[in-house]
Amino acid sequence: MDILEKIIAHKKKEVAERKELFPTKLLEQSVYFEGKPASLKKYLLREDKTGIIAEFKRKSPSKGMINKHADVEKTTIGYMQAGASALSILTDTEFFGGKNSDLVTARKYNFCPILRKDFIVDEYQLIEAKSIGADAILLIASVLEPSRLLGLAQFAKSLGLEVLMEVHNQEELNGNLNEYLDVVGVNNRNLKTFETDIEISKSLASLIPDKFLKVSESGISNPEAIAELRAYGFRGFLMGETFMKTARPDRTAAKFMDLLKRLEVKN
Repeated sequence: MDILEKIIAHKKKEVAERKELFPTKLLEQSVYFEGKPASLKKYLLREDKTGIIAEFKRKSPSKGMINKHADVEKTTIGYMQAGASALSILTDTEFFGGKNSDLVTARKYNFCPILRKDFIVDEYQLIEAKSIGADAILLIASVLEPSRLLGLAQFAKSLGLEVLMEVHNQEELNGNLNEYLDVVGVNNRNLKTFETDIEISKSLASLIPDKFLKVSESGISNPEAIAELRAYGFRGFLMGETFMKTARPDRTAAKFMDLLKRLEVKN
């Protein structure tokens, strides 16, 4: 059993437990449930933003603890002040050290779109995402059958949530494109080995239909990489580790985005 299989097995068990503890009727009473989500797609297209989806995550299965002491409020506010287009908040506890309250905190202090980054396997998690203030959810093609991914995407849209589908190769892309997706993300990280290579994004770029906004995820460590990826039609760039591995992720993000803006002005 590889790490991804372990994560999914644990997630299914966790969801079953959460259904018992927090019934959907309770989740639907959240102050966020009737609110209109902000559009991730629209924010990624805004000219006054960088296109960066700045991620908050404490640890990962491949790197272990990345930043145990980072403050959600300070970091996410800093990300947005620096020019990020959106936030990505890890809510998986077992493998990534996140929790739902991290997203609630980020929602409290930011008006931008927030992507709930987790391993979605059940409709319950979509209701939960809406109840904690998320605007968009992630569906990972490698862990869902095409019919299951389609059903989850359709249900997410019925809740007003936007859908980012993540793929790693052409097979996943071709087998899962559907009308309920807003954004297609190419993960440059191999989820079995956890190695990264942005050439994966470049190789799949032309295969993603233009009606879907393209996002490149993971392995982006310098502004030049973003400039390269823009040439392939990518408008969104999900970044976490580059910022989170430093003592002050917000300051690191500010420096990075400042360099990116200077590079784009020069070009």
